[in-house]
Amino acid sequence: MANVVITGANRGIGLELAKLFAARGDKVTAVCRESSAELDDIADQIVSGIDVSDETAVAGLQTMLAELLDGPLDILVNNAGIFLNETLDDMDLDSIRRQLEINTLAPLNMVHSLLPLLTEGSKIANITSRMGSVADNTSGAYYGYRASKAALNAVGKSLAMDLKPEGIAVAQLHPGFVQTRMVGFNGDITPAEAAAGLLARIDELTLDNSGGFWHSNGQLLPW
Repeated sequence: MANVVITGANRGIGLELAKLFAARGDKVTAVCRESSAELDDIADQIVSGIDVSDETAVAGLQTMLAELLDGPLDILVNNAGIFLNETLDDMDLDSIRRQLEINTLAPLNMVHSLLPLLTEGSKIANITSRMGSVADNTSGAYYGYRASKAALNAVGKSLAMDLKPEGIAVAQLHPGFVQTRMVGFNGDITPAEAAAGLLARIDELTLDNSGGFWHSNGQLLPW
């Protein structure tokens, strides 16, 4: 049984991941701003009222989780994120800053804050996006989302390098174009399908392949 912490676990991909981890007997701790009835039935424990961009709230998580987990943190899934759009004709720098805070800085701060709970053999999965790939950008726009996910990829790669001597592996995982509220439910695959692929990638993660950027289907993505 693994101790699993998932941010943004109250709906969408985070909720489906919580279901899969729980179904196989792992101990799921959900971190979210507000729980949901479905999450209440799944997670072993829920830490609600947490805005991942709030440094004070995240700093307090380490103490709370140390008491809740009854052991090391085996798998941390940085799933919480936001998706907005800016174009050259409709620019909003505050929107871009907000996405950088939540999509990039929050996962980094989460790892930094919870580092005392991670140990040799622990894994970190950063839920990123193919839209963070510079090489794959053929349509432009989405300045904040693209930049925040590209930056998260860079953060994840550095974490992989820095944490490898500690025996901790890190992956950047793109779930696919998923039918969630974030994209108006207009995706190509369901959250359940995406979560199954993400779980497979997390299970495959080792120190030997740490630092990679993968699609949930197993495809290695370009930076």
